Formats: sequence, C-alpha cells, structure tokens
Amino acid sequence: MGHIYFFTGFPGFISNQLIRELVQRDERINKIYLLVLPQQRAKAEKEIKRIEDDLDGMKIAFEILMGDITKEHLGFSLEVYHELQQQVTHLFHLAAIYDLAVPEKLARLVNVVGTKQVNEWAKGVIALKRYTYFSTAYVAGRREGCLYEHELKLPMSFRNHYEQTKYEAELMVEELKKEIPITIIRPGIVKGHSQTGQTIKFDGPYFILNFLDRLSFLPFFPYISSDRETVVNLVPIDYIIQATAFLALYKEGAGKTYHLTDPNPCTASEIYELFVAELYKKKPKGHVPLSLSKGFLSIRQVRRFLGVEKEALDYFTWKGRFDCSSAQADLIASGIICPGFKEAVPAMVEYYLKHKHDEDHQIKIR
Repeated sequence: MGHIYFFTGFPGFISNQLIRELVQRDERINKIYLLVLPQQRAKAEKEIKRIEDDLDGMKIAFEILMGDITKEHLGFSLEVYHELQQQVTHLFHLAAIYDLAVPEKLARLVNVVGTKQVNEWAKGVIALKRYTYFSTAYVAGRREGCLYEHELKLPMSFRNHYEQTKYEAELMVEELKKEIPITIIRPGIVKGHSQTGQTIKFDGPYFILNFLDRLSFLPFFPYISSDRETVVNLVPIDYIIQATAFLALYKEGAGKTYHLTDPNPCTASEIYELFVAELYKKKPKGHVPLSLSKGFLSIRQVRRFLGVEKEALDYFTWKGRFDCSSAQADLIASGIICPGFKEAVPAMVEYYLKHKHDEDHQIKIR
C-alpha cells in the first residue's frame, strides 16, 4: 500500500522544505494532500509547481484542499472530511501562529482550537501510521535549568501568548499518544540554512542583525546585557528538516517527543560578538543595562526603527538548557547532526545583508 500524506501549514517555509525532504526519503509516497487557506491558494499553487519541477520525474500527486483548521471539520465538507480519513497514512500538523507578539485571541484560535480540530480528525483516520506534530522547545516557558524531552510541565509563567498556546496545544497532542502513533517535534529557535543562509523571515537572531545594522553609525557596539552565561538555542533549518523527516518515518519514533536543539549552544554574548565581528570586524565594548534596553523597546517608534520585537529580548537573558539526548540517540543511524552555530555565521550574515531591504523577509514590528 502506498503512503498518503496530509499537511497543514502549507505553503509555509518549513512545510515546503519538509515535503521536499520527505519525497527523497519515502519512496512509497503516492499522494500529498495540502490543507490551504483560501487566501493562500495562489501562493500554494506556485510552490507546488516549484516542487514538482524539482522532483526529477518522480510521480507524486499533489492536491490542494481549501480549508481552515480553526473551523469544524477543518472547513471541509463532511464527504471530504471522511474520505480523507479513509485514505491518509501520515499526518503532519505544522499550521500555527509563529509570532512572539501575537495577540492572545488569535494565538488561542489557531494554536489551540486549530490543534483540537486536527486531533479530532486524526482520531478517525483508519490507517494512520504516524501523526507528526510541530511544537516548540519553548513550551517550557520560563522554567530554567535542564529541560528534558519527556517533560511537559506547567511553568510558573510564559513569556508570551505564543508559548502558552503552544504548551496548551501540546498537552492535547500528548494525551492523544494513548490512542494513535504520534511524534512531537520541539525545535529551538529556527535560523537560516547552515550552508546557504537562506531563510524566509528575519526573526529570532535576525533581530540582533537588524539592531546592529540600524545602528551602524555608532563608533562602538555595547553589549545589551552584562550576563555572560545565558545560552540561546539557535538551530539551522536544514537540521530541523532532515531530522524531522527521518524521525517522522523512524519506527521507534512513535510515542516520543524530540528536542531538535543545538546540544552545544552559544551564549548570548558569543552570538552578539560573532555578529559584530562578521559585520564590522570589531569587538563589542561596555554594556547597556537590560532594563534600559527593554525600556527603549517599549516605545513603538524605537522598536520599529531598530526592527526588533521587544519580546525577543527575553530569550537572550533566559537560563534554560534543553537536553536533546533522545533526539541525538535516535538520529545516530541517520548520520544527521546539528551544525555548529559559529561555522554558519558568515553565510547567515551574507544572506541577511543581501535581503535586509526585502519587505517579505522583515517581520512587521507592532
């Protein structure tokens, strides 16, 4: 029997790249269904055409299904809803609001209600071999210390609505492990390709590059904080894609949760130093107190000028470390490892400089 895949989150960058990787790894794929919002149809059709052009003659059918994960029956007719449950063998749920500044109502609608609707549909899929759910390592919220893959503990607080709603959504998926074969993927902060630097959005570590670029007129660049111990877990998209594709098809991956994080992350200070050196061949001097930095970023005009979301600062002062032992152990046979951050900085900065004026790459700062 051939494999029938069903994706949410298309034509997003991660789902797009994941499909390309999966068709290389799974020779049994016959068809891929793509749940797409109506307003995304034209973009989805273009992306499918690009994928098909790159398939080198592989015969895989793609079908766009207009729908909405926040709606009952995923926005499908009952006939389509049940027909898919008869066909699909592999489910990939990537649709979510990936925005640190997202309002609570929207985050809850997409990340929680949407996941609930997908889960309800998944429970009725007759021949489901695997449900791969994209979460985030930051469901840990403000918990500190060593954070393990098997843990899903309610933290004292969350930094933003994105974290909280992804935590609540993962709770529902975790509960569903009792009924169907599920693999939960928890990426760290995703950055561009380790070799090409390619990315779709300048968020996460790119806020630092925005900051340094907008302040290029300064004679020197101070550290944002005097803290030299905080690590920031940045993970290249190519590692996320390769590891997810392998683990989603790995027999022993059913029922597991994986941290796709850097086992040897750089400190926030090291990242800052590397960026300053790559951009300006300088070293940072002095430091600006974190409280002052947050105060400046509370002013909309300032954060828009700098191209930095104020919520991003919290990730550069947090003292949590992700244990990724399970992911590392199960990836041994594949030869897939997380590339080091330092080696990828030149490609990352080069891509940023080439595309920093592209509106499609820059996050709209609220």
